[in-house]
Amino acid sequence: MGWRICSVYRVTDYRRRLLDDVLDELVDELPAIEIYGAKGVGKTATAVRRARSVIRLDSDQERSLLAGDPDRIRRQDHPLLIDEWQRHPESWDLVRRAVDDHVGSYLLTGSAVPVSAPTHSGAGRMVPYRMRPMSLVERGLAAPSVSLGALFRPDAVIDGETALAVPEYADEITASGFPDIHGLGPRARTARLEGYVHTIVQRSFPEQGVVVKKPRTLRAWMTAYAAATSKAVTYSKILDAATPGEAEKPARSTIQNYRDVLDGLWMLDPIPAWLPTRNHLNRLAKAPKHQLADPALAAHLLGIDAEGLLSGEDTRGTELREGTLLGALFENLVAQSVQVYAEVIGAHVGHLRTQRGEHEVDLIVERRDGRVVAVEIKLSTAPTDHDLRHLHWLKEKLPDQVADLVVVTTGKYAYRRTDGIAVVPAALLGP
Repeated sequence: MGWRICSVYRVTDYRRRLLDDVLDELVDELPAIEIYGAKGVGKTATAVRRARSVIRLDSDQERSLLAGDPDRIRRQDHPLLIDEWQRHPESWDLVRRAVDDHVGSYLLTGSAVPVSAPTHSGAGRMVPYRMRPMSLVERGLAAPSVSLGALFRPDAVIDGETALAVPEYADEITASGFPDIHGLGPRARTARLEGYVHTIVQRSFPEQGVVVKKPRTLRAWMTAYAAATSKAVTYSKILDAATPGEAEKPARSTIQNYRDVLDGLWMLDPIPAWLPTRNHLNRLAKAPKHQLADPALAAHLLGIDAEGLLSGEDTRGTELREGTLLGALFENLVAQSVQVYAEVIGAHVGHLRTQRGEHEVDLIVERRDGRVVAVEIKLSTAPTDHDLRHLHWLKEKLPDQVADLVVVTTGKYAYRRTDGIAVVPAALLGP
């Protein structure tokens, strides 16, 4: 086995990911790294480039071989990639024990939370990284000129120019960040996205131990969730939007199962509410901001393409959001990219909203030292003072904790406003 197996994956058109830089630095020093995320984001293609042998646990034969010979993982050439480890959850504990015995080094990839959990969490042994669909930087649209990491320093450079405008961002929303889908023509892309949704409903749910008796109801709920993109509306409102006019709605336990499985498949990627650790802000809301793993999935579920987004043909689910669907999905696209960049610089992303909605900041990027960069996302080329009032409010409340204030736009130029706020086109922001 070993190199022969790896050669199957070593394609010449591999798109280098930002996580590659992290792995290049850590793979020789850490005994076990887990890469998790939704199916199709590129986990295996990235991990296999650092592996000398591979065990594919989505293969019945490979699972049987490992079940009959658990010590096989110790005899392989290392680093060893265990692909889709959740299909044989015992593999997690096998790796943990091998690491404890200082035998080998391991990469594990998984596209779902296992139905039966390992007996040990792996804390201190397995270092996890989430891989998301491709960020704007990874799509190669423009060379980033503003670094998210540098925004935590007082000397951050804010400059650069891009030709991308609203039509190009609408194209990228619908193009998908899944590497094998991005770049396809409209018909092929629609077919692939539909196949993706069909596989989730018809195959992935049963693999997670949940039989979907009414696929239409699940799809309707997913569509309503997509309509609520970038909003923190209640799950009861999402259910009402999914089942309009129906007297007998699905049981709460059914909807909870939908959410749990989709979350376990990494199909949901909500932005959690941010709660300050170093300072205190009163009356902050705790609800997450809803987002699917890829805004293209949201657009597909809602039956809208780039042309429809630009023309405002977004009549489905309007009761779940304020503003246009294009604005909500643009925020989703930027937020997904920022989360990729934050992973690279070792930061976490949340959103801030007061309980009554008086103040709201789209993204809060927080480093381990508690310092934050506050980000507003605007579907405009020239944000107004009114657009940025919440950023000023946060700086006044937490002057020592806020490192910088940023508004991400669809404009052409990156620059620093006279009030200190950095204006950065989405395509120019990078890690």
